[in-house]
Amino acid sequence: MATATEDSPVILISGANRGIGAAIVRELKAHRYRLSLGARNVETLESEHGAADGMTHYARFDAFDPASAEAWVSEAVARFGRIDGLVNNAGLGEHVHLMDDNDEALDRLWAVNVKAPLRMTRLCMPHLEATGHGRIVNIVSMSGKRVRNPLVGYNMTKFAAMGMTHTTRQVGWEKGVRATAICPSFVRTEMSAYTSKVTPEEMIQPETMANLVRTAIELPNNAAMAEMLVNCRLEDTL
Repeated sequence: MATATEDSPVILISGANRGIGAAIVRELKAHRYRLSLGARNVETLESEHGAADGMTHYARFDAFDPASAEAWVSEAVARFGRIDGLVNNAGLGEHVHLMDDNDEALDRLWAVNVKAPLRMTRLCMPHLEATGHGRIVNIVSMSGKRVRNPLVGYNMTKFAAMGMTHTTRQVGWEKGVRATAICPSFVRTEMSAYTSKVTPEEMIQPETMANLVRTAIELPNNAAMAEMLVNCRLEDTL
């Protein structure tokens, strides 16, 4: 395992306390990155990843609390002096069907899946531009590319997250910022536990997702991938 140094890139990861986010932390730690991790409860980060050290920073991040995003980015910059990458991983999979009249749930989905990552992007963008090779990776979903279920709330917000990613690419390109949307189908996490369409063993594994995130971060500016579509089942059209 490589050891991070004072010159190692600094990556912010939301929802880093479990599932895909926790796997991304393990992957990047093993490849000499310094990390600033956000979660609603900092204690869950400590429980999952151990005590913070000189190369790791923990912060409270609540998608429903804009001030927590501002404080997190400010703390990370004060701690490390730079931000090289942002992984918008935190997401909500609450089920809202087409005919459900549930504005409260829809508001929660928009807050977590769209507004919070957009806010983090805005806060981090000046720091990412300053590096000349900033990276933003948005963990989206195949539900942001096509629709195969009645969950209109989730599907709408994931399509919006795709629009956010491509807009970010346009805005940041000239200053070296590259944005990538990684769109998996079922991943072996709590969010996919409801389905019986595939077994947990057949699902995409969190460690595979983490490897793809590192790939997106490490690709050079002249070989950026706008989208990574990741299937565990054959799909005829994407």
